[in-house]
Amino acid sequence: MFTLAIIVGTDRPNSKSHLMAEYVQGLYSERGVDAQLFSMADFPLGSVVGGPYGKDLPEIEAFQRPILSCDAILFVIPEYNGSFPGVLKVFIDYLPFPEAFKAMPIAYIGISAGAFGSLRAVEQFQMVANYRNAFSYPERVFVSRFNSNFSAETGLTVPLQQELLISQTNGFIDFVQRMQ
Repeated sequence: MFTLAIIVGTDRPNSKSHLMAEYVQGLYSERGVDAQLFSMADFPLGSVVGGPYGKDLPEIEAFQRPILSCDAILFVIPEYNGSFPGVLKVFIDYLPFPEAFKAMPIAYIGISAGAFGSLRAVEQFQMVANYRNAFSYPERVFVSRFNSNFSAETGLTVPLQQELLISQTNGFIDFVQRMQ
């Protein structure tokens, strides 16, 4: 089939984004996709302190390499202060430019404790990915009120949100396969 990098868009310990990413990983794996989980919690942030742009950064390259070798990327993005987490922006800033996302199929899931499911954060991040020449899959999923609408045992507890997630999963698989 293909390899999918599922990126947890935060470095927060024990994040809800990580729970969602694990759940989604299972959905893709059930459908034959080699879905691999990567977390911004593992991003070597200390290696970029002071802005060493353009320098050889082996720790950063080691983190990026398996992600960029995948055929597609799915971002699970929480909303922090009306946007996406800063560590996710730093990750993007240190990717090879302009080739890192060029023609890369990318999908987005937003999660939040509030009513809008990280809509603003996903839209802001999608603008950045599109600037980097990604092929953004248009069917995004926004999970609102995550704490009450998600169970670690059963996944999404709101039937409509589950239907939307399954629709995105199936559609994104088709989207990636058509691009190969």
